[in-house]
Amino acid sequence: MNLAKAHAKRSFFVVFLFIVLVTGLVNAGLFFGIEGLLAILPQGGTEPLKPGTWPELLKAFSVTNLTDMTALLTLLSARFTVWVIPFTAVFFLLFGLFFWLIMKVSVSGMFKDGNIDEKKEETDLSKKDFADKRLEQERNRRLFLHFLSVLQREGRLLDFFNEDLDLYDDDQIGAAVRSIHEDCKKSVDKYLSLKPVIDQNEGDEIDIEPGFDPDAVKLTGNVTGEPPFKGVLRHRGWKAGKKEMPKLSDVLDSSVIAPAEVEIE
Repeated sequence: MNLAKAHAKRSFFVVFLFIVLVTGLVNAGLFFGIEGLLAILPQGGTEPLKPGTWPELLKAFSVTNLTDMTALLTLLSARFTVWVIPFTAVFFLLFGLFFWLIMKVSVSGMFKDGNIDEKKEETDLSKKDFADKRLEQERNRRLFLHFLSVLQREGRLLDFFNEDLDLYDDDQIGAAVRSIHEDCKKSVDKYLSLKPVIDQNEGDEIDIEPGFDPDAVKLTGNVTGEPPFKGVLRHRGWKAGKKEMPKLSDVLDSSVIAPAEVEIE
């Protein structure tokens, strides 16, 4: 609605200026046209009419010959500012007002339709963005749990974590851990191929040069000033040598990490 009102104000100002300009041009044309005709029409025996009553005014507009024409033009020239200018100003002002009202109604309808379409489009976009956001969140939850499901499927890692180890002695636990370690390591190597961030032995003294990646190297201890730093490598860190994503299973419930298995007899 604000756009419609602003457009109505601007259009009224433009139409008003246009009407003033047209009125001035028309009056100038009429004035000089009348003066030009008076210059070429015969003037002999012509007595300018000086109307004071309605019969005289009607008589002035009864043109039957050049003499009457000259008298009429002389009358219009003498009364130009009283008759012609007000008449043309009112005529063009009413015409301009009528034209502006038509234009205002038409444009207001266009703005109204445009606002409805814009609001509908914004609503649709909001719904779509909300739906996309929900789908992205659901996918992120599935991705977070997905690799655990791979380790469970190939190495039974979650079974080991949820086992009560107090029921077994150390020898039995060690044998089970060896098997789980081997199977899970195969899965990690298959999809990630882990490599150390800093390929040196832990305990070695290393230099940290300026421009190091703080996401890849975490500084601890007495960290003051600016690099280069000298320090002892406490952990080499890990990074993925490859980023091969295992196929994401098509499950309806993203919280399901590994399905239950039922053997039918």
